[in-house]
Amino acid sequence: MNKKIKIDLLKKMQLIRLVEETIAFKYSENKMRCPTHLYIGQEAIAAGVSCGLKKNDFVVSTHRSHGHYLAKGGNLKKMIAELYGKSTGCSKGYGGSMHLIDLSVNFMGSTAIVGNSMPIGVGLGLSSKLDNTKDISCIYFGDGCIEEGIFHEVINFSAQKKLPILFVCENNLYSVYSPLKNRQPKKRSISNMVNSMGIESYEESGNDVEKVYNLSNQAIKKIRSTGKPIFLEFSTYRLREHCGPNYDNHIGYRGIKEFNLWKKKDPLFLFEEKLIKNKEITHKFKDEIILEINKKIMKAFKFAESSPFPKQIDAYKNTYAK
Repeated sequence: MNKKIKIDLLKKMQLIRLVEETIAFKYSENKMRCPTHLYIGQEAIAAGVSCGLKKNDFVVSTHRSHGHYLAKGGNLKKMIAELYGKSTGCSKGYGGSMHLIDLSVNFMGSTAIVGNSMPIGVGLGLSSKLDNTKDISCIYFGDGCIEEGIFHEVINFSAQKKLPILFVCENNLYSVYSPLKNRQPKKRSISNMVNSMGIESYEESGNDVEKVYNLSNQAIKKIRSTGKPIFLEFSTYRLREHCGPNYDNHIGYRGIKEFNLWKKKDPLFLFEEKLIKNKEITHKFKDEIILEINKKIMKAFKFAESSPFPKQIDAYKNTYAK
């Protein structure tokens, strides 16, 4: 991995972290009236995977989609405007935080329904095969998706049809407030289960961005050459509450000891420290990146606040069921 890639990874992670910290800080102003699921703590996965993707590759996502959208190159101003419910938003103000889309970079959409984006991503992969392109479809989803019937259907279909799909499972141990141990049989490995269903599968730490990049980049190259799907499971941890801008350790579903253990594995902090220790960047360079990104974020929020709300007469535009 050369220095240029490392800097790109760092910038993507910093962008996601700083955008979401700003969302968390400003959420109490009550100008963002949609629920928001923050990605803080999981940035290494979106950054590492996206650095291996091309502009024409498709991406679909979940309710926790900010990181995937930004890492793929989604328009920041339009994303923030969408959170504000403005007509300049990436979904024209209809969707809010959980329904982002940017066709200019083939970010094909996110959805609030668990598992709902998976068949869309499989359809996109099928379209690539039928059109005989080298474009792949990247599907992000959480460990909670494994309990949905559609998960098993799309895995089976993708294996049977040999579709160019990268499945990215972000295993952060929880589905809302239910730990994995209460939802799955003991010692069940998600990636081993998928491997037994006919798709080549791998596990890796999702808090080490270099490991994420190396594994996903190898997988992406193999998918392009073979046309067959690959499944990646990354272990990670969300640091904020399931839904909202705050921390929720006080409600008892996860202990402070567990939280602090994962806090020490903060992927952004670990990567920054490694680059500085190896003298690949300086503290000054890091601060310059942060300053540059914060300027973009402030412009995005100003754009969102100054943008108009959708007109009432447009409420049923692009609505196909009443």
